Amino acid sequence: MITEIYLRVQNKPRAHRSISSGFSSLTSLTSWKLLQRRYYGKQRLAQELEVPQRTGLTYTQLFLTNDDLAPVPASKRTWRAINFVSFWIADSFNVNTWMIVSSMVQLGLSWWQAWICVWLGYGFVAPFICLNARPGAKFHITFPVVARTSFGLYGSLWCTFNRGAMACIWYGVQASIGGDCMKVMLRAIWPSVNDIPNSMPESSGTNTRDFMCFFLFWLISLPAIWFPIHKIRHLFTLKSIVTPIAGITFFIWCIVKAKGVGPIISRPSTVHGSELGWSMVTSLMSCISNMATLVTNAPDFASRAKTVEAAMLPQLISVPIAFSLVSFIGIIVSSSSETIYGEAIWSPIDLLSRFLDDNPSHSTRFGVWFIAFAFIIAQLGTNISANSISAGCDLTALMPRFINIRRGGYVAAIVGLCMLPWNLLKDSNSFTSYLSAYSVFLSSIAGVMITEYYVIRRGHYRVADLYHAGHEGWYWYTYGINFRAYAAYIAGILINVVGFAGATGRDVPLAATRIYQMSFFTGFGVSALVYYLLNFAFPAPGTSGDFREVDVSHFPIEEDDRSDAESTTSSDTKDVHTATVNEPTA
Repeated sequence: MITEIYLRVQNKPRAHRSISSGFSSLTSLTSWKLLQRRYYGKQRLAQELEVPQRTGLTYTQLFLTNDDLAPVPASKRTWRAINFVSFWIADSFNVNTWMIVSSMVQLGLSWWQAWICVWLGYGFVAPFICLNARPGAKFHITFPVVARTSFGLYGSLWCTFNRGAMACIWYGVQASIGGDCMKVMLRAIWPSVNDIPNSMPESSGTNTRDFMCFFLFWLISLPAIWFPIHKIRHLFTLKSIVTPIAGITFFIWCIVKAKGVGPIISRPSTVHGSELGWSMVTSLMSCISNMATLVTNAPDFASRAKTVEAAMLPQLISVPIAFSLVSFIGIIVSSSSETIYGEAIWSPIDLLSRFLDDNPSHSTRFGVWFIAFAFIIAQLGTNISANSISAGCDLTALMPRFINIRRGGYVAAIVGLCMLPWNLLKDSNSFTSYLSAYSVFLSSIAGVMITEYYVIRRGHYRVADLYHAGHEGWYWYTYGINFRAYAAYIAGILINVVGFAGATGRDVPLAATRIYQMSFFTGFGVSALVYYLLNFAFPAPGTSGDFREVDVSHFPIEEDDRSDAESTTSSDTKDVHTATVNEPTA
């Protein structure tokens, strides 16, 4: 290419010499060699930045696959039933779950009505997690690849971008909460931490002490991102042991300190009739919306399941039990805090910080240190499971030639730092409205994906076509985009648009508000119905009349010979993707 440019410049007529004057330095041999070195140097740099790839792949295939997008080999399917149970126990124990009942009580519900909403909300969402996880567990592929079956090879990129952007934002938010946990833990060790002078400008939105604690939490999170999914399960096992011990300790400590469970337990609801009913609907929907991201990317972890059954019943049972028990501890602890301090303190971090006021004893400081340390592990595990790995899987699909799950996790960490998440949390109402609205987008995606698997193609896959851009493939649709899926996706969003406007303060009809209060179900239901009707009217290739989970392409899943270290070169492995360049057999 450089040679062509050089010859083209040399052959320019005299009248066009002024246009080619920028290339005049190429006439000297030294400058010519320098340009060559720069060009090939950039090529070598691009090659160095590429993730390890198997040999023999075309440029189109490099855009559709890498080791983290390919079906997971048997050696990396290490998640058993106990690992999924540990995962959800670990994921449930975090500050958000602890405080989830607070908004319900503020709506006027009694504690037991709020707790029923938690049971119902997480009980309703657990089946959706299992439904979307099943194709990942059966065919050992992650969310970005599963999304290709319904949205198309290239149409799925918008879905993965949506989920990846959300994961990066949430990474920063959870890291900011983790920084608060770090502040309490350090203060329990060195009380003088609370008096660190501020040297940061007011425009930064934070101060030296808080930023130091945030950065420390952000820093200790980086090593955890390094581990691959099939090994990070050990972190969740550790978290599922340490955090419940700390939670029960906190629970008993507050009851003893308050000499009882506090007044919230005996306080009746302040709303009645239809207002009570819709308050309960809103409350249980907040639990479902809180899990919308994990419903969407359920195949990410299920792809590492040792068996399909390991990713089904354990998740169905452990999700409602784990989240309900953690929220119950939060209710009792907050109720006890009202007896101790005269006001209900719903944030466990704020309550622990209050314990450190007024010259606490050494035993109190140790207790606060241990519980704060457990919350740090809790936030770390939640950030890895819900955000880092999800962002890694999604960003891998967007740039598979240069990003794998590990690199994508580090990209999420950098974005989480640069976005200054403490500024988002300052206006909690607008941020909460934004997150609630985003669940509408994700529920519409899930509605299309689940309908595609269980109703349209009924378990039939052509895995080879997921990595093959041939026009004869099932998932090519129209230039790689399934417009049926996008029509259904948009319909699921539109039904909630008016209600969302009402949530931002606009005057809208009451019916629109009610629809939006059930946004996950309305978005999911409408997108699923529209997708089914469009496929009935315009059938897609591979539509099946019987449910049978089978890969009709018989795509071979080879063992990955490379180590987990990125330093392994692509020449160290065999070419196992030859099946993707051939016509898949029916």
